Amino acid sequence: MNDFAAAVRGLDWSVPIQILLSVLPALICITLHECAHGYAASLLGDDTARRSGRLSLNPIKHVDVLGLLMLVVFRFGWAKPVPVNMNNFKDPKRGMAITAAAGPIANLLISLAALFIYGLLFIPLVGREWGQYVLETVYMTAYLSLTLALFNIIPIPPLDGSKVLYSVVSERSYRRLMYYERYGMIALLILVVVMDRLPVDPLNAAANWVFSRLFIVAEWGFDLVRLFL
Repeated sequence: MNDFAAAVRGLDWSVPIQILLSVLPALICITLHECAHGYAASLLGDDTARRSGRLSLNPIKHVDVLGLLMLVVFRFGWAKPVPVNMNNFKDPKRGMAITAAAGPIANLLISLAALFIYGLLFIPLVGREWGQYVLETVYMTAYLSLTLALFNIIPIPPLDGSKVLYSVVSERSYRRLMYYERYGMIALLILVVVMDRLPVDPLNAAANWVFSRLFIVAEWGFDLVRLFL
């Protein structure tokens, strides 16, 4: 038993820990993103997500494998869409827009909350090995959640931005957009490939710019802890 314990302690845990530090924040971000969609739809009169078991904090119910890999590797991705029946809304187009917007808004709030927590935890945990892992996880959650919000407001189906766009166009344009929605995933993958080949990734550049402005929230948490030291 002692030999086994010694062998375990001697293993290089850096790779699995780094994978965990990437996957765990991604799971948090996409799970809360999809739950926000479901709860918004439920409040507006559509209980499709509730009946299908998607108002759940179980990440397995929301994970799209390709979208999760994209989020971990490229820092932007997507989850399995929450089912919504817009015919259950009093105003279908408005209800769909609000439901769609709930996801990115939730991610923005998650990013702000994670930044504040990062600031609160920085002084107590910095310099400690396990504390550094906690800080990295919280920091990555804040950053990934922001990139998920920005990525999803792009008006390409099936991203949330397209649903918001549909709410402000004419009925004729709306029907046309709905027809072409089936090709949205192809367009999305092309967009990802193109952005990856550009000298400067516009999404990451935008995310870095916004994140640097939002980091003041982490400073608020940091300053709050310093008041009690």
